[in-house]
Amino acid sequence: MTERDSQRSALYAAERLVFNVFERAAGGGNTLTIAGTTITLPPEARFGSVDSVRHYVDRVVAMAPVIDRFERARTPVSVRTRRGQHQAHYEYDPAGGAGVIAVPVATQGRWAMRELVVLHELAHHLSPGSSTDKHGPRFAATLIDLVGLVLGPEAALVYRITFGDSGIGVG
Repeated sequence: MTERDSQRSALYAAERLVFNVFERAAGGGNTLTIAGTTITLPPEARFGSVDSVRHYVDRVVAMAPVIDRFERARTPVSVRTRRGQHQAHYEYDPAGGAGVIAVPVATQGRWAMRELVVLHELAHHLSPGSSTDKHGPRFAATLIDLVGLVLGPEAALVYRITFGDSGIGVG
């Protein structure tokens, strides 16, 4: 019997809410009130090429707080084009432990060329989660921690509240 990716659809739905929060905040000066707290969100990077995503990923995994927090930050991860697709994805090589983030550059997939999507894929690389429950509680915790280290505690708070309100297990 194959185990299913138990939180995948709920996590993706919660992330769409987070993406909308960032887009609305960007249109209104990046300030919003969430859970009774007014915060200012950082601007979210948008990427124009696979090379710019590659350089971004290299900078993130080289950050001292990321290296200190995630053992797999020292494990190689590369970025490549995902042709003919509408989504980004992460590939793990169990033989060598390296990872590959694939991002679409076609017009239909341009939405994936954003910082939050790239951090999601990088969280797959950094997460010690199982191969069967790819979007489980350990992955969700890794994603929140990574967002906090890279974009700041305000962005992590948005994820934490949205995931909690959406029933996403974090652990």
